[in-house]
Amino acid sequence: QVQLVESGGGLVQAGGSLRLSCAASGGSFRNYAMGWFRQAPGKEREFVAAITWITSYGDSVKGRFTISRDNAKNTVSLQMNSLKPEDTAVYYCAARYGSRWSTRAEEYGHWGQGTQVTVSS
Repeated sequence: QVQLVESGGGLVQAGGSLRLSCAASGGSFRNYAMGWFRQAPGKEREFVAAITWITSYGDSVKGRFTISRDNAKNTVSLQMNSLKPEDTAVYYCAARYGSRWSTRAEEYGHWGQGTQVTVSS
């Protein structure tokens, strides 16, 4: 059973940057596709990025966000640049067993508790 713990959220001004990290334990990390999702109040959970040996991004973050993983440290990170107020949300780290990433939240079986990102205008 994989446990995920996010860190790095906070308050930032528009145009600024934040780096989120997710530490995994309890499983063989390299056997999991990792993803980041976000959920703003009153909205559905939205796909942000995923990584196996390739990466994938949601349209709203392409060119601004970068996902990476360190299999030796069991971590996955999300570098967020050029942040906009519409990026404000709770960001969740998720793990999906296997080598295929997905944009669908229901296909990820393991989730962190989430970290708040707030971008002020």
